Amino acid sequence: MSTAWEGGSTRRWRKIRLFVLDRDRWICQLCHQPIDPTRNGRRDPKAPSVHHTRGKVNGDDPAYLVAAHRKCNMDIGDPSAQPDPEPRPVTRW
Repeated sequence: MSTAWEGGSTRRWRKIRLFVLDRDRWICQLCHQPIDPTRNGRRDPKAPSVHHTRGKVNGDDPAYLVAAHRKCNMDIGDPSAQPDPEPRPVTRW
């Protein structure tokens, strides 16, 4: 996992990010709406982003990354930081 996020992204991350966005055909995999590649900026909710489906602790493996709008990505947050749901019985006895 990259430690360069505090100072900005790395060249490696930008390549991975573009690969994921292209692979997913610039469609947000969270809301299934098109992502406009001309939008950018940290405050633009429709800006292109990449979501770590298993959290950043698992690194930047493209198998666990999906294209997303910035807002969709932020709304979900880090999946690894969320608590596990309460267990439910599978069958009633």
